[in-house]
This record gives sequence, C-alpha cells and structure tokens, in this order.
Amino acid sequence: MTAPDTRGLQDAIDAAAKGGGGTVRVAAGRHVSGALVLRSDVTLELEAGAVLVGSEDPADYPIIEARWEGRHQLTHAPLIGGSGLRNVAITGRGTIDGQGSGWWKRHRERTLDHPRPRLISIADSSNVLVEGITAINSPAWTINPVRCENVTVDKVTIINPADSPNTDGINPDSCRYVHISNCHLDVGDDCITIKSGKETEAPELLTPCENITITNCTMAHGHGGVVIGSEMSGDVRNVVISNCVFTETERGIRIKTRRGRGGVIEDVRATNIVMREVLVPFTVNLYYNALAHGDATIADRRPRPVDRGTPRVRRIQFAQITALDAHYAAAFLDGLPEMPIEDVSFRDVSVAMSPHARTGLPESLDDVQPMSRAGFIARNVRGLVLDRMEVTGQLGEPFVLRDVS
Repeated sequence: MTAPDTRGLQDAIDAAAKGGGGTVRVAAGRHVSGALVLRSDVTLELEAGAVLVGSEDPADYPIIEARWEGRHQLTHAPLIGGSGLRNVAITGRGTIDGQGSGWWKRHRERTLDHPRPRLISIADSSNVLVEGITAINSPAWTINPVRCENVTVDKVTIINPADSPNTDGINPDSCRYVHISNCHLDVGDDCITIKSGKETEAPELLTPCENITITNCTMAHGHGGVVIGSEMSGDVRNVVISNCVFTETERGIRIKTRRGRGGVIEDVRATNIVMREVLVPFTVNLYYNALAHGDATIADRRPRPVDRGTPRVRRIQFAQITALDAHYAAAFLDGLPEMPIEDVSFRDVSVAMSPHARTGLPESLDDVQPMSRAGFIARNVRGLVLDRMEVTGQLGEPFVLRDVS
C-alpha cells in the first residue's frame, strides 16, 4: 500500500495560507491522501495528469461534526474540506479519485459507525470555486457546499458507478448565489440536488438555498437530473435550470417533500431542456416516503391541519422542453389536499412515451401503483397552466387531472 501524502499536501496548503495565500500545485502522477483542510485565499490546482487518490483507510478521515442529509451529526471528514473560509478554489485538469468501493461495501453491510466522507465539502464560506477537475468514485456525495455564498462549479466532470449508493454529483445545501455550468454528471444517485436542511435541524441553521443557476450541463443515468428536496425545511427559492440535456436519468426535474418538513419551494424556472429515456420527465411529490414508508401522517389522503410542518410548493414554470422515449408517465404531480401545489405552468413542452417502456412506480409514495406509458397525471394542483403541452404514445388518457384548477 502506498504511504499517504496527506502531511506533505496539508503542510503545503498551510504554508501558502501563512504566506498570505497562493496556489498549491499537485504535479502529474498519483498522490494518495487522507482528509485535507483548505485555507482561505488558497487554490489547490491539480495539473493535467495529476490524480489525487483518496486513502482507503477510514482512520485517514477524522470524525467531525457537519451537516449530512439535512442535519448536523458526526461524520467522517471529506477528502477536501474546510469551514469558515473565503476565496478558496479547487481547479485544474487533474482527477480526484475517492476510491469509494470500500466505503460502499461497508455501507451496504451496515458496518459503519458514522456517515461516509464526501469528496469535496466546504461549509460556511464565501467565494468558492471548483473548476475543470474530474471527480470519480466518491464515497458519498461528490461536491457539497453547505451554507456558502457565491459558489461556482464550472467545467467539472463527475463519474460514479450507477450502483454506488448516495453518490450524488453536486448538492448545494443552504447556499446563496450558486452557479453550476458546463458540467457533465454520471452518478449513482441524483446528478444535482438542491437542499436546505431537515425539520430536525437547529432553527438558526435552517437557512434558504437560493439564487441558483444551472446551465449548459449534461446528465446521464442517476436517480434524477435536477432535484429539489427532500431536505428543504429552510426553503428553496429562485432556481433557474436552462440549456441542459438529460439521458437515462430516472427522473428529469424532480421536486420532493412531505408533511412535517415545512419550508417553501418557490420560483423555479426550467427552460430549453432535452431529455431522452427518462422514466418520468417531471415529478412534484408532496407525499415523499423515503425512510417513512407506511407513516400514517405522511400518507394520509385526507386534509390535515396546516401548521409549521406543512410544506408549500409554488410558482414553478417549465418551458421549451422535449422529452423522448419516456417510460412510466409523462408527468406526475401530487399535492396535499390542505396545501395544493400552486401556480405550475407547462409551455411548449412535448413528451413522447417509449413504445418499449418499462413498468414501475412514478414516484416514492405509499398509494401509487406501477404504471407504464401513462400520461400527464396531476392531483391537488391550484393554478395549472398547460399551453402547447403535448403528450404522445401514451396508453389511455393523455391528461388525468383530479382536484385541479
């Protein structure tokens, strides 16, 4: 086993910071490392041909307290991390290989005492840049800024095996002013997910994820192309998704939440997108039941009292989108009877169902049946606009609307 270069790399980062900032260059070749901590005003540059390889020894990733999947908890430190920073960057034409297979195995065997390390996770920082690199085999989420301001992820390639658990591509969490552009993502979970914490998080930490742009990206495989939720208790707002191509993702654009989460998802715009071989191009689900299957409150179809745990989804616009060879349904929107999805529009949207469609569940909720080549399905939506919305190749009615105005 190659001895880790962790100490030498960390010393170089610390020396650059002590000198007022600068660039630490990782030369071409293979460099094994455990967890590294970035410093303010330091750029970590991976030259072409450089491969920064994550150590396979869990002891090389100290246990820290950090937000993971919506709440603060003890977790293994990321391969590259830091908190309370300014003006930090990870750049270059090199590769970061998280060597995640051992972590995935231990996760499946349930032998881990703490959540796996993310590949890159910066918290409570400003002016964060990740540019040009290729990231592969992340142990868990790949790029995960938390409560950061002015984050740019540009020209990044992320490749994680299709069966690798929770290896999301880019997950901004309670961040402001995020720019994701010119990226290619092919991962084992969601390609891009926008989050803002769970209802169990401390109230002072439940800050919004807002002012997000996602443009000129290609996304392959994975559970979803662009996903909002389900941890969104701190609100998600002002999201623009444009000029993207999704191929063989399970969902295209997906919004998911449930009773108890609270929070608001609002002002989302998705335009100029092409999808192919997506199971369901559009889903908005307020009955999301992951890790809560059979929960009587979450699954209840009767109106329940509106309180601080009632989620809201409103002002969502889809325009100039083509989806070819969809499988389960053209769209699946399911709001709460006490809080319908509000003001959703589809303009110049075309969905063609595949003649060779597979059969499956369109969303994660308790009372839905498997389907194939279904049309546009909506329930509990207030203010639905369909303007030049076309569904072809479906079996049965193209539009199935219930309790929709």
